[in-house]
Amino acid sequence: MPGGAEETVAFARAARELGLKLGELELAVQLGEVRALAVDTVNTVGAMGTVGAMGRRVARAELLRVAAAEGFPGALRARLRVVGTAEGAELMGISPGRFTRLARGGFLTPVRFYVNRYRAVVWLYPAAELTAFTEREPALLTGRVPAGLRATLSAGEDQRAARWRARRMEQLLARTEDPWERAAVWAAVLPPGELDAVVADAAERAHVRELMPRLAPVPAGGGPAAEVVAAVVTADDPVEIRRCRAALDTCVRDARRARPAPRPAGTAQPPGGEPARLPAARPRGLWHRLLRGRRSAGDRPAAPYRGRKSPSCTTDTSSRPARS
Repeated sequence: MPGGAEETVAFARAARELGLKLGELELAVQLGEVRALAVDTVNTVGAMGTVGAMGRRVARAELLRVAAAEGFPGALRARLRVVGTAEGAELMGISPGRFTRLARGGFLTPVRFYVNRYRAVVWLYPAAELTAFTEREPALLTGRVPAGLRATLSAGEDQRAARWRARRMEQLLARTEDPWERAAVWAAVLPPGELDAVVADAAERAHVRELMPRLAPVPAGGGPAAEVVAAVVTADDPVEIRRCRAALDTCVRDARRARPAPRPAGTAQPPGGEPARLPAARPRGLWHRLLRGRRSAGDRPAAPYRGRKSPSCTTDTSSRPARS
């Protein structure tokens, strides 16, 4: 390559050479099985976080590494297999009801979701992680559900969306060390208006919005299905919102020191500013502390969240192929 540049191939071609569909390669990147490279000149926003192939390339050396791994391609496909509730429960040897209770309680983390024709959310889980959980936590698969989990579920807690958001954010944050891009990841899950409350400068807000990744594909045509997706990708618990606001504020402060945001000529750079006012956190109960202790390092997200009330549109009953 000229100047010693690394040879790369387009995302779609990389998928073909690995014998994967585009969605499977995107999942492989999300799970860390394949390393993709950002191409800012193709799509500035998509380079870091949008779902899809735009702005993504894979190094030829990376394709050779993946193809040379033991058991390729079967072993790779097995690690990329995702299942819904029915198939996941069968894989773990438990009832679909118990599977759903474990997932709502935060013990199982979805990797993808889609909205079905009834406008309900269908969660999908990595089969390999379910198998590992079965081997690691046999006590949770039989007998009475722990009292703490029963109390949590009785209170209407459902951590599936929050756990999916935590996992997705962890994936996006791992792709970049740029503080503005990291700020955009934290901003992407905040409800409307929260970015304005944390970042007072209009030019900085515009820069963060420009870099903001799309966490999941939005159904074509918008409508009710798009509203369901928006609800899943948006934090709705005060503790989660507070955590994301604090991280956003920290990233913006770091970004100002590293590189000021682009702004119209003649406008002044903002001062360092005071930290954004954040709502007081609710105390966590004993069950949540115990829950965090049960999760292994590989299963635990970087920033575990408390969870959310289960919306009427959320279900977990299908094992159709992933669409997000």
